[in-house]
Amino acid sequence: MTSAAKAQLIRQLARLAGFDLVGITVPGPLARVAYYRRWLAAGYGADMRYLHRNVRLRAEPDRLLPGAKSIICVAVAYKRADGYVRPHPPAPTLATDAAPAAAGGEPTGRIAQYARGRDYHVVLRHMLDQLIQATRDQLREPFQARVFVDTGPVLERELAAAAGLGWIGRNTCLLNDRLGSYLLLGEAVTTLDLAPDAPAVPRCGRCTRCVDTCPTRALVQPHVLDASRCIAYLTIEHRGEIPAEFHRPMGEWVFGCDLCQQVCPYNARAPLGRHTALAADLVPAHVDLLRLLSLRSGDYRRLVKRAALQRASRMMLRRNAAIALGKTAATADQVLVALAAAARDREPIVRAAASEALARLRGR
Repeated sequence: MTSAAKAQLIRQLARLAGFDLVGITVPGPLARVAYYRRWLAAGYGADMRYLHRNVRLRAEPDRLLPGAKSIICVAVAYKRADGYVRPHPPAPTLATDAAPAAAGGEPTGRIAQYARGRDYHVVLRHMLDQLIQATRDQLREPFQARVFVDTGPVLERELAAAAGLGWIGRNTCLLNDRLGSYLLLGEAVTTLDLAPDAPAVPRCGRCTRCVDTCPTRALVQPHVLDASRCIAYLTIEHRGEIPAEFHRPMGEWVFGCDLCQQVCPYNARAPLGRHTALAADLVPAHVDLLRLLSLRSGDYRRLVKRAALQRASRMMLRRNAAIALGKTAATADQVLVALAAAARDREPIVRAAASEALARLRGR
């Protein structure tokens, strides 16, 4: 079977496995590695020290597997019904002064779309394993494969762009002209000789909605993200105290942020995700901030079970809840009492966040 025929077979099997996009690239040196090195040197990786490790492996993905000849790149769309909002001109910020209230009148925090369904690491890994096994069954020839889902020293977006799945937009997300940017990525490095796909052509035009919308100015310029200012990083990856300058711009986000994707025109017309596990409502879009602030260990385990939400520790979610409560519209007694108690918490990051929120509410 020719390399082109094998590639076509894998595309068919990938779609049968449930992937929305599939493309193939070669595991040669990546063109954007120089940019990645400059990005790290500028400190834009914040305190994610793991990004500095194995840079050579990221730059030369053929080193990930002896004899590697091809990389299969896949994506699954996960857009939900609230995946697009019309930007508010001039849109310097979408953060409001008040966290929205739930049906019962309690202030609520927001969860990024990708974290509301089942943990995508598990889902996509299983799908990739299925794809590799189906390929073995069909080809009946020996080959090696190593799969990745947001794990390992892999520059996922660069590989996906090289494989034609989309282009890297100004918000640094992978963008597909049909499915938008709500995409979860995976890769399989293999010794199979497969005909590669052509890279996609960038199609952002002159649009800068994502850059203009970011309330913390994390997008310091188009295509350049300073992670230390990004709400997603601050709420998910940052383990310590969050600088007070970001508390107000963070708005009601307590895990991740979708703002730069919500205003993208390509997401306006993108279809909703169809994968049932990823579309499941394991975690609500809006969570009760008072309950999150007082989250106990057992409740935390139930909340994050089988979801990507477990990336943030219980203390981090409580810290994030305290910050969001500092933006509540009214200084209700229950909010003030809860924050006052949290300001005496034994966890330093919770104490600091609650104290700052309390000071803001009392000052107002």
